[in-house]
Amino acid sequence: MIKLIWNLLALVGLALVAGVIWIAVTQGFGIQNAKDLANLKNFDPESATVYADMTKTLLATGNGAEATVWKVPVAEDLSPADVEEVMRFVANEHNFKNVGELPLSEQVAAMTGEDQRFWKIYMFCDPLTAAKMVDYSDAFSAYLPCRIALVEDKTGQLWLYTLNMDMMIHGGTQLPEGLYEEANNVKKIILDIMHRGAEGDF
Repeated sequence: MIKLIWNLLALVGLALVAGVIWIAVTQGFGIQNAKDLANLKNFDPESATVYADMTKTLLATGNGAEATVWKVPVAEDLSPADVEEVMRFVANEHNFKNVGELPLSEQVAAMTGEDQRFWKIYMFCDPLTAAKMVDYSDAFSAYLPCRIALVEDKTGQLWLYTLNMDMMIHGGTQLPEGLYEEANNVKKIILDIMHRGAEGDF
């Protein structure tokens, strides 16, 4: 039954995306010239799947932010310090630089004098790949550095969150081959940092 519902949501999401594209093409919404239409035709082959998945999450949660992130639960026996240690280790293993950390719950506690549930942001970067991405499009700078948030929810469960990079990689006109491969490699590394951090896997 659950699988059936999931498949129906997938079809609804795909239908919505297809409908938006159909309206854009037939009604001219947002399409100013032939170049705009050519860009639409040159979208990455995986773009429909990316937007369908985002639409499914949006429909299921009603939350636009939830639709644009990846998240994984942290094993119950791990503390924030445990997760931090593993993520730093894995980043170093991949030669990814840890370029900053924002201990936001500590900062809020210091400002308010009230205890906060744990919330901290970790920033990782491969400067050479980052430079290539910004050279391709200045807008990519908004995705940099790659951020992973460690958040304690209201039940005490720890979660790791990061932006869904599929929209950046597959959401528009297909990236040049070399950049496409590097962007996918960054995605794999960030997901490795997240999943191993969540499992305490050195």
